[in-house]
Amino acid sequence: MRSELEKAIALLGKRDAESFQHALGLLRKTVFSFSMKVCGHREDAEDTVQEVLLKSLPHLTRLQDPQALSAWLYTAAKNRCWQSRRRASYQRSVPLDALAPDEAELKTLLLADAAPDPERQASRQEDHQLLHQAVLRLPVQYRIVLVLHDMEELDTEQLAKILSLQPGTVRIRLHRARLMMRKEMAKLLQGAAEKPSAKKAARKAAARRGPECREIFSNLSDYLDGRLQPETCDRMRHHIEACPACVAFIRDLKRAIDRCRSLDLSPDSEASPVLRRLLTQEYLRLLKKSPPDL
Repeated sequence: MRSELEKAIALLGKRDAESFQHALGLLRKTVFSFSMKVCGHREDAEDTVQEVLLKSLPHLTRLQDPQALSAWLYTAAKNRCWQSRRRASYQRSVPLDALAPDEAELKTLLLADAAPDPERQASRQEDHQLLHQAVLRLPVQYRIVLVLHDMEELDTEQLAKILSLQPGTVRIRLHRARLMMRKEMAKLLQGAAEKPSAKKAARKAAARRGPECREIFSNLSDYLDGRLQPETCDRMRHHIEACPACVAFIRDLKRAIDRCRSLDLSPDSEASPVLRRLLTQEYLRLLKKSPPDL
C-alpha cells in the first residue's frame, strides 16, 4: 500500500482543517497517479481526481483504516476511469505462447547478460515515459491489475475485492500483465544495439526452449512472488540455474517489474485554491455531523 494513504489516515485522525488539507494533497497525488497509469490522459486523470475527492468526503470523516480507505479510493477511481470516453476495449484471453520471447529476442537478452552495458540504461525520465507507453498498450483488464499490484502496492486479496474477482483470477491476470508489459517494453527498446562480443554459446542457448522452460514461463510470477510449493520452487530453481535462456528472461522480467514499482506520476500543480477551500468547508461541515468515535 502506498505510504501516502497511511499518512493521509493519520492526518485525517486529527480532524482539523490544516491536517485535512495536507491529507487532501496526498489523496490527490494518489488518485492522479493511478488514473494517469490507467487512463493515460491528464484531462481524464484530473476529472477523475475531482470527482473521486468530492465523493470521498463523507467517507473521510469515518474511515480510520488505511486498507479501508485504499479499497474505497481505488474502487471509486477505477469506476470513474471505466467511464472515460477513452476507455480501452477488453481482450478476452491472452495465450501465454504469444507472450513468450522468440529466438531473436532471447538471443538479445542473452547477449545483454553476457556483456552488460551501463550505457544501455535510459535516463530515468525517458525510462518512465517508455514504461508508461508500454502499460497503456495493455488491455484494460490486465493493465488495472498490473497498476494496482506492482505500482500501487496492493496485495492479491485487496485487488480481488476492488475488481470483484477471485484471487486466483487476479494472479493469472497479473502474470499475463507482467509478461505483456515486458514484451511491450522490449518492443520500445528494440533500437538498442546488440553487442558483437557475446559468446557463441549464448547464441545457441537462445534456441533451446524445452518443456521445462515452458513450465517456468507459465509459473514465473508465482515463482518470483514466492507463492509456489517448496518442492515446485526447488525443481524450477534447479532448472533455472542450468538454463541460460531462463536466467536471461527472468532477469529481464525482474527489471520490468522493478520499473513498474518505480513509476509515479504526479499532478503538475496543487489543487486550485477554490476547490481546496470548498472541499475543506464541506469536510468540516460533515465532520460536525459525524461522531468522533466512528
